[in-house]
Amino acid sequence: MLRPRVSVLVPAWNAGATLAASLESVRRQSLRDWECVVVVDGSTDDTAAIAGAFAARDTRFRVLARPHRGIVPALNDGLAACRAPLVARMDADDLMRRDRLAAQVAALAADATLAGVGCHVRLFPRAGLSPRLREYESWLNGQDSAASVARDAFVECPVAHPTLMMRRAMSELGYQDCPWPEDYDLVLRTLAAGLRIGVVPRRLLAWRDRPRRLTRSDSRYALPQFTACKAHYLATGFLTACDRYVLWGYGGTGRALRRALAVHGKTPSHVVEVKPSRIGNRIHGAPVVSLEALPSLAGRRIVVSVARAGPRAEIRAALAALGFVDGRDFVCAA
Repeated sequence: MLRPRVSVLVPAWNAGATLAASLESVRRQSLRDWECVVVVDGSTDDTAAIAGAFAARDTRFRVLARPHRGIVPALNDGLAACRAPLVARMDADDLMRRDRLAAQVAALAADATLAGVGCHVRLFPRAGLSPRLREYESWLNGQDSAASVARDAFVECPVAHPTLMMRRAMSELGYQDCPWPEDYDLVLRTLAAGLRIGVVPRRLLAWRDRPRRLTRSDSRYALPQFTACKAHYLATGFLTACDRYVLWGYGGTGRALRRALAVHGKTPSHVVEVKPSRIGNRIHGAPVVSLEALPSLAGRRIVVSVARAGPRAEIRAALAALGFVDGRDFVCAA
């Protein structure tokens, strides 16, 4: 049998209420050369029957049934079963726009340097979306290139996992069972390996928000675990050659990141503050200095840990004006 152009990977656990609509959105894609691997992860509802019915009607659907072992084993088993050179992620409760696969295939064909590509999303149902989720949706849909993904990788996960289409160089990294989100881990590991992830700046996925999402029910997706993930990859990447760094920002976000980095033996040598009344104080032994002091600390890496987008943009501009280069001399994290 000829290899399809794209394998769509859909892990499904007790997804009977939403799976049919999700698979129907795959079936009606404008790009026809695909297979869809549905990993039925030991479901106790009618998930297996729904997936099996699609496979019976359309041989491009393949069902991989296995005992329930969780999302990471399900994803890795699914990857092993995918036959195409490109793997597109999809969740069992989301909906693809009709030209999602075609648009992402075209983006990868146009840029051979990309290991993967995401796209923009629209969260639904709109009623009941928290301000925090609306803000994340807006930020996520502001990502428009591999450069912006790399620049903002430590702010939030810059690509929604179910929007990813991956070449083999990325999908072969696989998923790790770690104490933080497996999707964010894959993105940061991919970037740490020197690979690039781009974005198709179009809303090609309807991303369902619901109370039973793993992001709400599993401790690995709690905010401290995201911070731990960032700290791990900062410590083994941007800060790998130094145990002392300059920290800009000491609100709740900065304090949490300082603690997480300390686990890896990374501690601030200085803390940057813009309020004159705080200059000259010490925080955990590190002197508090002003922006103007940074040129005298040239060569010391800077971690900007500020939650809000506006202040981050202002800090980036101030550092650039002093000759500091984003990604080389400083990174922004939230």
